[in-house]
Order: sequence, then C-alpha cells, then structure tokens
Amino acid sequence: MNHNFSLDRYQRQLQLKNFGTTGQQKLQDAKVLMIGAGGLGCSTLASLTAAGIGTIGIVDDDIVSLSNLHRQMLYQTNDVGQLKTECAKKHLLAMNPDISIISYPQKLTNANAFELMADYDIIIDGTDNFATKYIINDACVLLHKVLIFGAISQYEGQLSIFHCAANEQDLKVHYRDLFPVPVAQDSVLNCSIAGVLGVLPGIIGTMQANECIKWITGIGKPLINQLLTYNALDNSIFQIALQARTEGHPNMPKDRQSFEAMDYDFFCNGNTAPTDIDLKTFHHMLTREDVLVIDVRELHETPIIKGFKHQQIPMQSLLKNVSLMEADTLILFCQSGQRSREAARQLKSVFLDTKKIFSLVGGILPWKEQEGIE
Repeated sequence: MNHNFSLDRYQRQLQLKNFGTTGQQKLQDAKVLMIGAGGLGCSTLASLTAAGIGTIGIVDDDIVSLSNLHRQMLYQTNDVGQLKTECAKKHLLAMNPDISIISYPQKLTNANAFELMADYDIIIDGTDNFATKYIINDACVLLHKVLIFGAISQYEGQLSIFHCAANEQDLKVHYRDLFPVPVAQDSVLNCSIAGVLGVLPGIIGTMQANECIKWITGIGKPLINQLLTYNALDNSIFQIALQARTEGHPNMPKDRQSFEAMDYDFFCNGNTAPTDIDLKTFHHMLTREDVLVIDVRELHETPIIKGFKHQQIPMQSLLKNVSLMEADTLILFCQSGQRSREAARQLKSVFLDTKKIFSLVGGILPWKEQEGIE
C-alpha cells in the first residue's frame, strides 16, 4: 500500500497499537488552522508539525517581541521584530519540510473568519481575548467546524473540544455554553498584565495538539463536552462535564450576514460597561431605600466607613455573594475607583439589565476628605 509520508520519520508513531499507517495517513490528509501564534500556538504548532499534520494554517498579525521568548519557544532572539506567522512557518518547515504551512499575517475578524476557516477541518483557538474567542466560536458553529479551545492565565490553563457530540444523543456544546454572558476583558487579566508561568502554555498547547491528533485519528477519548483545568503549582487536573443550553443563545448570530454585522467588541465590553457616578450623585442616592452600597475592598483596608449603611464584600468573593444583593440598585466603591469599576462589570455580566449598577468615581478617599470619616 502506498503512503505519501516518510515511514522513517514517523516510525515510532507508526508502531503504536490502533495507529499505524492508517492513523498517519489521516494526519497527512488533515487540514488544521491555528489561530494565534503566541504561547499556546507555538507549542501546539510544533507538536502538530512533528506529528505530521499535512496542512497547517497560522493566523496572527503580531510580531515577535523579546518578552515573548520565555514562553513562545518556537521563536529565537533574532526573530524579534518580525512577523510571528512568517517566523513560525520558517522554523516549522525546518522541523518537517514534508508538510504544508500556510501563513496568514492578519488579525482574525468576523469580516474574514469565513474565508480563513473554510478550507480547514479543525480550528484551534490559541488567542487571549474574549471578542476573538466569540468570533472563532460563532464562525465554527455556522461553518460546522470542530473547535479545540484553550486558555491560560498565570498558573492555570483550560481546554476542551467544541462543536462535536460524543454520541448521537448528545447536543453539541460550544463556547457560549461555557460563557453565555461575556466577561469584560478588563475584569480578567491577560498574560501581558497578570503574567504567566513560561512552561504553562507549552503544557496546555501540547494538550491541544494531543486532542487534535486524537480527534483526527479516532484514538482515545477526546475532551468532547468536557472542560479540563490544569494547575501548574500543584499539578492538579480536574474535568467537569459541559452541557448545551437547551434554551439557546439569544445573542448568537443565525447566519453569515448577521455574524459579519455583529460588533463583537461592544458585545464583549460595551454591554457590560458600568456607569460611573460622582460624589454629588452618590450623596443623593444614599438616601434611597432601594439602593445597596457595597465596599469591595479587602476587610483589613482603611479608612473604616461609618458614615452610611453598606455591606463589605471583597471583590474576590463578590460573585459568590450575589444572593445578598436583593436591591434594585447597587453602588460599588473601593479605595480609588478602579476595583469597583471592574467589580461593577462583573455584576453587570451576571444581572444584565435586571439591576442598575454603579461605581463611585475616584473611590472612597475623596468622600473621606469631605466627610471626615475615620
């Protein structure tokens, strides 16, 4: 039987039970699109290239920077300042010249997603912002593409496979089932702000590649309808089962036209933007009975507030205590106004339009100066 791949290159893989030349040929025939050539992308791309995926596309508009190199190990110091897609293509073809690498040095948007994804069997998400993740998800749903999801932050990573069912009885779970309401970009810090352990994207990216290989070849048990979370600090791994929302997704585009017309930046940020109030408005609203004022500072922080009735719920435990927030109007404050604004975004994502949520501009310190509190 003839095969269009090197037997010597993949010898150890070909020896595997239930894999062999049949599995290798499936990899050779596969077309995989990697969106994002950062930490996740570098690891995933290197693993898929070595494994022998026949056609790999890479979408990214960024250039290599020195701060990338501690975790994006596909790049070298002399790549700094160059396009990631072109550098990745060069290094991957040096690793395995028998496959095809296609570079797309552009940002993925809902205007070009259909064209970029159309010819590929599997889409892999290696991006780090919510708007792009929703674009990828929605395009995959409309195009009926399998999506391998990955995300990392600080010491923790997640991955799953969307848009396919484990059996005929299961509904196809997708990203909107995991995050039906967008989390504001400012309230979940990305790697450039929060940092990330250099080896973490390598671990999660390799796992994404593994899921891709399993799906293509039919071996093992892929993470369909399962979310895997890995913590690098204690090596803990746990999986939770995901379920499709039977009530559907009201904000989900129904066709290509509505998909391309949707403003994803506003969807992910604009509809959760909190309303800021100044001290004068704050004073006025304190007299209303339908208002709950919440101090989102840590319990040990000063100044101590005694000038008005309020609840103290630190920001880290805010979403665990939403049942305490029965008032129609919520006003959040902190020391300077920054944390309360992020907290207000989070609560707007939970309550949507059912409550009015405000953040005190400038925090409680200007109020202290006016009122002379302790």
